[in-house]
Amino acid sequence: MAATQLEQLKRFTKVVADTGDFKAMKQFTPQDATTNPSLILKAAGSAENAGLIEKAIQDAGSGAPVTAVIDRLLVLFGLEILKIVPGRVSTEVDARLSFDRDGSVAKAREIIALYEKAGIPRERILIKVASTWEGIRAAELLQREKINCNLTLLFSFPQAVACADAGVKLISPFVGRILDWYKKSTGKDYAPAEDPGVKSVTEIYAYYKKFGHPTEIMGASFRNKGEILELAGCDLLTISPNFLGELAASTDPVERKLDPAAAKDAKIERVTYDEKSFRFALNEDAMATDKLAEGIRTFTADIIKLEHLLQKSGK
Repeated sequence: MAATQLEQLKRFTKVVADTGDFKAMKQFTPQDATTNPSLILKAAGSAENAGLIEKAIQDAGSGAPVTAVIDRLLVLFGLEILKIVPGRVSTEVDARLSFDRDGSVAKAREIIALYEKAGIPRERILIKVASTWEGIRAAELLQREKINCNLTLLFSFPQAVACADAGVKLISPFVGRILDWYKKSTGKDYAPAEDPGVKSVTEIYAYYKKFGHPTEIMGASFRNKGEILELAGCDLLTISPNFLGELAASTDPVERKLDPAAAKDAKIERVTYDEKSFRFALNEDAMATDKLAEGIRTFTADIIKLEHLLQKSGK
């Protein structure tokens, strides 16, 4: 029987489930799984997960602040996910800490402590932090403590370079959200090979491999299967259940598009950023500036909704 596209993709890319749906994870057998406040909010609203909410409230204890309950709920979801995937789960720091280095570090330590109390080694956890200057600096400190970080809401080359220079474990460039901005800005449709999000990840991949950066690249936030296939060969791709289903339903050939050997010949100069040059470069990229701010606002709104959900549930 011919291999499905999903099976072929797994030969040279680590497939990660981008969902809080336990059933979908079991169906598609990913290596890792990622979550974010929006996915957890959706999953927490499901009747089948009511028990997790009750346990989070109980574990936090009477009179605990709702933020403490949120932390426990995120970890409870993570613990369930780790029963399914053999690798790692990403758990996100509160988006309201996106510009607070010390607050992000403290929150990450609290999350790791909850996982370790449950018997999960920190090697199986990725702490998700927004790719702001403060978030990158927080990740730099956390990596020194062997707390691995996943830098999310990444839309630009300068963000990626700064993450690599900080020794971050993994970055998540948001392919589809980049495409969204360009489609809205230009009114054009883009073929997968010309997709601005695909091109962005391809550039980052070439830079990392050419200069030997060990930071892992995980393409995220896809809008169509074509984007995924154009990034075949990327270190990791985090894919939602609907696209995992499309890949599993097809036996068309999958060609490796990103290859470390080819990246060695890329005509890219090594660059570096301090705080001033980073902020200026990000400011010069209207798309990255817009999407980073929008992403932080969206995740913040969903954390607040989750807090309200927990308060209604007995907090």
